[in-house]
Amino acid sequence: MKAMAMPEYGGADALTLMELPEPKVAPGEVLVRVAAAGVNPVDWKLAAGGLDPIMVSHFPMVPGWDVAGVVTRNGLDSTEFAPGDEVIGYIRKDSAEHGGYAEQVAAQVRMLARKPRTLSWAQAAGLPLAGLTALQAADRVGAGAGDTVLVHAAAGGVGSLAVQILTARGARVIGTASPANHDFLRGLGADPVAYGPGLADRVRALAPEGVDAALDFVGGESVDVSVDLLRSPDRLASVADHRAAALGGHYVWVRPDGAGLTTLAALADEGRLTVFVEKVLPLREAAEAWRLNSEGHTRGKLVLSVGDGS
Repeated sequence: MKAMAMPEYGGADALTLMELPEPKVAPGEVLVRVAAAGVNPVDWKLAAGGLDPIMVSHFPMVPGWDVAGVVTRNGLDSTEFAPGDEVIGYIRKDSAEHGGYAEQVAAQVRMLARKPRTLSWAQAAGLPLAGLTALQAADRVGAGAGDTVLVHAAAGGVGSLAVQILTARGARVIGTASPANHDFLRGLGADPVAYGPGLADRVRALAPEGVDAALDFVGGESVDVSVDLLRSPDRLASVADHRAAALGGHYVWVRPDGAGLTTLAALADEGRLTVFVEKVLPLREAAEAWRLNSEGHTRGKLVLSVGDGS
C-alpha cells in the first residue's frame, strides 16, 4: 500500500511517499480502506518528536489519527463491523507507527463508529479528533442547557464543533475569534467577541455576571481570562494549557471513544452539526497540509484525500 511515512523524527520535509506492507489485523481490530484522513496539529508535533517522552514511536512511522473509510476485513472476534461498513475513527494507539496517512489502516473497533450519512468523506475524516476534543471538554465541565459558555478559538476546527455541540444542548455560547470570523460564528448560533486585550470586558458586556463554563482551545492568556470570568474555576477545561488544572480547572487530553463518535455522528445526521473543511489535498501533499495547519489561520479542517471509499 502507499503511505506518507517518516524514516525518523523530523519536519514536513521528512514525509515521504512509501510503499509499505498491508497492516496486520489483530484481534479486536478491522482493516479499513482509507478514503480520507484528517490533519491535526498533533500529527506534525508527534512527527517532530514532541510526544517522545510519553509515547513510543516505531519507524517508518505513518502519521495521522483521524480517518474515514470502509471496512474490508475483520480481525479475530471483531464483530462490531462488517466488510463494506463505512466508518470514522480516532485511531490513536499506545504507540505511533501505523496511522491514517495511508491507503489502509488497522483500527481497534472500540475507536470506530459508523460514518454519518450526511457528511462527505472529507467532512467525516475531519470529525473524530476535533469532535471528540470538543465533546470531552464540554462533558468534563458539565456544559449544557441553560449555561453561558465561553469558547476560545471558536472559529477553529475544534472550536466550531464545540459551538455546535453546546448550541444543540441548549447552552448560550460566547465565542472568541478574529472580527473576520464573527459572521461565521453568528451563523453557528454564538455571540462573537474579538480576542486580545480587553477580552474580559467585552465578555462582561455580553454576560455581566460572568460565565458558567469555559472551553479553552488556544491556551495562554485565555486561561487567565476564563478564571477571571468564571463563577467557579472547576468549570474551566483547556486542551492547550496545563495551567488550567493548577488553577482549579481541568486539562483535557482527548481519548478514543467509539460511543462519543456515535453521538457526534447522530448530531450530524440530525442536521445539528457539520464539519467545515477549509481545504482538501491529495495524500502526496501532506507536507503542504502540515505547513498550512502550523500557520494556525484555517477556519475549519484540513483533510487529505486518500481514496474514494469504493
